[in-house]
Amino acid sequence: MPVLMTERLMLRRMKPCDAADMFEYAGDPEVPKYLTWSVHPNEDFTRDYLEFLETKYREGDFFDWALIWRGDGMVRQKMIGTCGFASFDFRNNSAEIGYVINPAFRGRGIAAEAAVRVMRYGFGELELNRIEARYIIGNDASRRVMDKIGMRFEGVKRAGILQGDRYRDVGFCAILADDFRRLHPGPASLR
Repeated sequence: MPVLMTERLMLRRMKPCDAADMFEYAGDPEVPKYLTWSVHPNEDFTRDYLEFLETKYREGDFFDWALIWRGDGMVRQKMIGTCGFASFDFRNNSAEIGYVINPAFRGRGIAAEAAVRVMRYGFGELELNRIEARYIIGNDASRRVMDKIGMRFEGVKRAGILQGDRYRDVGFCAILADDFRRLHPGPASLR
């Protein structure tokens, strides 16, 4: 799992020492409103989750990065969210990208910055041809990120996700490798 850099972020594997920072947003009942996971009940739950992820990283097929904020002259590394591949379709060289940002850091273009970096890795290092994203209808902020990074809207899957006890409609967007390279020129890999 490589460390990836952007102008304001370091993307690295999640660690148990990130539990307090992750719980800061994962414990907020508003954050998973449009996500498929439930609010974390306490910091110990978050730490256990991060310890579980260490086994996923060791297996070598888990690509979800902690977003470490480097902006504003911060001295301490602060995890402000995650961005990575939620699933792969290796037969068709495609993946699904996902992201979540601490509400205190939203509205700064961080999700788009992280997603472009993760997609550059996916198209370059993993040689993907397609990266898609999905969002629960009503999550306009996530859809704006997808538009901003050049993804095209492909449609809605009605009642596509069971969230809690309610089925929700899901929108799908995607970008192909050639479109990404045209919209985001630069080296295939920036380590």
